[in-house]
Amino acid sequence: MNASSHPRPAETQAPTRADVLVCALARELVDGDVVATGVSSPLALLAIGVAKATHAPGCIWLACVGAIDPPLRSLHPSTEDLAYLEGRRAEVTIAELFDHARRGRVDVVFFGAAEVDAEGATNMSAGGSLSAPSPKFPGVAGASSLRRWTRRPVLVMPRHSRRCLVPTVQVRSTRDERRTPLLTDLGRFEVGPGGATLQARHTGVDLAELDSQTGFSFGRASPLAVTPPPDPVSLAALAALDPARLRDSLVPERRCSP
Repeated sequence: MNASSHPRPAETQAPTRADVLVCALARELVDGDVVATGVSSPLALLAIGVAKATHAPGCIWLACVGAIDPPLRSLHPSTEDLAYLEGRRAEVTIAELFDHARRGRVDVVFFGAAEVDAEGATNMSAGGSLSAPSPKFPGVAGASSLRRWTRRPVLVMPRHSRRCLVPTVQVRSTRDERRTPLLTDLGRFEVGPGGATLQARHTGVDLAELDSQTGFSFGRASPLAVTPPPDPVSLAALAALDPARLRDSLVPERRCSP
């Protein structure tokens, strides 16, 4: 979906937690941001598409396939699909993308992880230890550098659980001395030096669920915000980008209610 699209309002139904999370990620972007995506980033792509269709049409997307700001018309099965080269404004190599980030030209990157702790360290490498991994995770790729160079990194954990939000990561793949947003399907935290703070719970999520599903200790903002539900235009943008609802396979399929 491109910036000039005007999606029709979606049919009225309770949004899924995937809808809520994607729209919360979209709100992390502001108009004019340069946002880069790496491999296996379907939720990030959807968030960029929603932002471009709503409040941030001037965002510039750097896609890891080598495209600068191709139109986001639909979500493909792989975020490395060469279809994302179609309609690109220009090309960018991986080396150039890293150089832009190192020079402070990349505003936002959404980073996933297998584990995150309250200090903001992430594990993308392995369970157990690197010498005896059990299991071995996909790997850090360029995240250890990009996270430090990106102006506003955002951590994403689509399946909030004690197994993923842990007191201390088993292997530290990335860290950052800055406090960093962490968005899950239950809420929005800020993590980093000094520990974790819950900034907002998502629509339809109660504090008992958050407490029981979080493995690290955390404080709470006062007053504690509630993430607004997705508006009809955002839901329509999501429906156009992801009619097959791949997002619901990535986030627990539980309906949210106000």
